[in-house]
Amino acid sequence: MSIFMRAAGAAVMLLSAAPGGAAQDQPFETWRDGFTAELAADGVPATIIASMFDGVTPDERIIERDRSQPEFVRPVWVYLDSAVSPTRIANGRTAQTDHLDTLAAVEDRFGVDRHTLTAIWGLESAYGAIQGDFDIVRALATLAWEGRRRSFAESQLAAVARMIERGYATRENLTGSWAGAMGQTQFIPTTYLDRAVDFDGDGRRDIWANEGDALGSAANLLAREGWRSGAPAVTSIRLPQGFDYETWNERRARAVSEWAAMGLTRRDGADWSGDDLMRSARLILPAGAAGPGFLTFHNFQVIRRYNNSTSYALGVAYLAQALADGEALPSDWPENDPPISRSQTRQLQEALLALGYDPGGVDGISGPNTRRALRAFQRDRGLRPDGYTGEQAYAAVMAAR
Repeated sequence: MSIFMRAAGAAVMLLSAAPGGAAQDQPFETWRDGFTAELAADGVPATIIASMFDGVTPDERIIERDRSQPEFVRPVWVYLDSAVSPTRIANGRTAQTDHLDTLAAVEDRFGVDRHTLTAIWGLESAYGAIQGDFDIVRALATLAWEGRRRSFAESQLAAVARMIERGYATRENLTGSWAGAMGQTQFIPTTYLDRAVDFDGDGRRDIWANEGDALGSAANLLAREGWRSGAPAVTSIRLPQGFDYETWNERRARAVSEWAAMGLTRRDGADWSGDDLMRSARLILPAGAAGPGFLTFHNFQVIRRYNNSTSYALGVAYLAQALADGEALPSDWPENDPPISRSQTRQLQEALLALGYDPGGVDGISGPNTRRALRAFQRDRGLRPDGYTGEQAYAAVMAAR
């Protein structure tokens, strides 16, 4: 298969890499020569290959970062305190004032509201101020040679070659994060090829220095993923006393009218609008039953196509609402029951498995299968089956071994 076919098949999401491959199974020069031969066979001009790889050596900092799996899981409330901080809100309002015409034009063309775009801009690069200063060709070449994410990194490098060949960017432009995300909107190269736009019509897709191109590209990504203009992303709710967790599945959507019939109410006390009652929504409890609950709508899932993280999508949605003087972020988080660490999660998974509840593997990641197994354990022990992998649930499972 052509390396460009592999690149074309890469996922749209910015965080799309998957592990695989043997780490550093050959000298860097051997990998480089083999890969550049593939590029040449696929028609990439020799001058572009030379501009990309001449003098490039591995960057050990990239390997260290790629192998550094954080032990402690950041509580969602800590993330949101930063994402929706007074400073970020104030800077966002300043950015909106400074780029009012651009935001209005992008909103008009793509149907994505300026507050959501500004929120993404703020979380991705602090409104263009922090874009990363790694040479992404060197960074991606290091990841490809190191081997754990070789297929991902090679597909991104192939996309870089096409970016240069088509005149979208110069070799000097290609700076960004250690994992290859670029510009004010932090696109990986395959996403850049597929979603970046030349908003001002100057022949380039300059997501580094041109706010119109950067914001237009983010809007195009959301629009192509199905953004619904004028529709909400998330609403904070209250669960009724005696809520039947047996009927709840975090992946199952229901009409808001059904949720309302089950006793869910808006946290702000307002009545559900007629439009909202007709919408489909999922109930999420990111800090368990003791923390705030949220109904998430279609646009929330679209934001997750930008970055597949519940915390990130909540951060974007609530920063956008803060910029619009809308719903405030809930503050009643269970700070006495923080999420457990990755090593504790592995212990939890092992204990659940030993108790007859299959977590779908022992990997230290609290995914849907682990939460499903924990909910079954909680249900059988007469506990609230919310599936939240916090310290209290961990202690209950460990005590039952």
